[in-house]
Amino acid sequence: MPVVESRLTVPVDPATAFAVSQTTGEIRLRWDPFIRRQRFLDGATTAAKDVRTETVQRFGLRMVTRYVSYNPPTNVGMTMTEGSWFFEKFGAGWRFSPDPIDSARTLVVWRYNFTCTPRWLAPMAERIGALILQRDIDRRIEGFARGCADPVVLEAIRRP
Repeated sequence: MPVVESRLTVPVDPATAFAVSQTTGEIRLRWDPFIRRQRFLDGATTAAKDVRTETVQRFGLRMVTRYVSYNPPTNVGMTMTEGSWFFEKFGAGWRFSPDPIDSARTLVVWRYNFTCTPRWLAPMAERIGALILQRDIDRRIEGFARGCADPVVLEAIRRP
C-alpha cells in the first residue's frame, strides 16, 4: 500500500494547529487548496469519530470519508467510504505534536495511504498516484501553514 507523507513545523501550539485543521466553510477555503467544497453528512454539524463528510476537490472529484479517529489536539484519521473509481482504498492521518525544541510550535505530520484499482493496473497507477498525491499533500500542508499564520483564520477559531 503506497504511503505519502508531508511534515513541517507551524508557529502555533498543537491545540491551535488542530483547530485550524478542522475549520470549515469560507475559513477552510482560505488555506486549503485541495478542496472546492466540503460538508458534514447525516445531520452532523461538527467533526467526531464516525462522522461522515463529503469533499469535492478542486478538479471536481468527489469523496465521502468517515472519521475513524478524532483526538483533539493530537490526531485525526479518516477513511474513504465512497470515491473515485481508481481508489480501491484511501486513508489519511494528521498528527500534531509539540515541537521538541519549542513547545509553542507544532510539528505537523500528514500521511495518506491508498491502493488503486483495477488490480492489473495498480502497480503503474500507484506509482503515478504517489507522485500526484505527494504534490497535493505538500501543497495542502503548505496552505495549512499559511492558515496557521493567517489572522482571519486564527480569529475564527477563537470565536465562541
